[in-house]
Amino acid sequence: MKKISQNKLVEKFFIANPNKDIEHAEAVDWLTARYKKLTGNVFRDPDRQIRSLHQKGFLIKVKKGIYRYDPKATKQRELENFTARQKKIILKRDGYKCVICARGFKEGSELHIDHIKPKDLGGKAIVENGQTLCSQHNFLKKNLKQTETGKKMYIRLYELAKKEQNKELLKFVTDILEVYEKHGINGHIIWDK
Repeated sequence: MKKISQNKLVEKFFIANPNKDIEHAEAVDWLTARYKKLTGNVFRDPDRQIRSLHQKGFLIKVKKGIYRYDPKATKQRELENFTARQKKIILKRDGYKCVICARGFKEGSELHIDHIKPKDLGGKAIVENGQTLCSQHNFLKKNLKQTETGKKMYIRLYELAKKEQNKELLKFVTDILEVYEKHGINGHIIWDK
């Protein structure tokens, strides 16, 4: 079987389709089929490879789920990763628990050190920009800004409080969501009152 890295295969696919808006599903379908044919193995996480190329500046994210390779606009960014020492400091500071749900190793959670301000948005690999997240919350956050993640979380909590008719929680979450609106933060994330 021919050897090819998954990252190189993703690059090759987009380079072969310059200046074309490509839907995520189209890219994933082609990549998984081609990788299987070339190597006999399963391409486990093409989403991560596509996202990584976008973060590095190789791909343009046109909108959710649509990417474009523009040879003239491609810029390679050096993304800062946390060192092992920084990760230990952040884990210790956060009590070896996810800052969102407080689950940690003792509860069987896999912990990640996350950039609060994403790397591709200029987030530095400094302790102050790091936080401990469980794998579930790190996946939910993806590459959203911290305020976007928070607003989405509060909207889900609002909907739950409404469904359960929990007036105290509903008031609390409404107050928080109104602060988002008051300051014009993340207006693209719609809160249906």
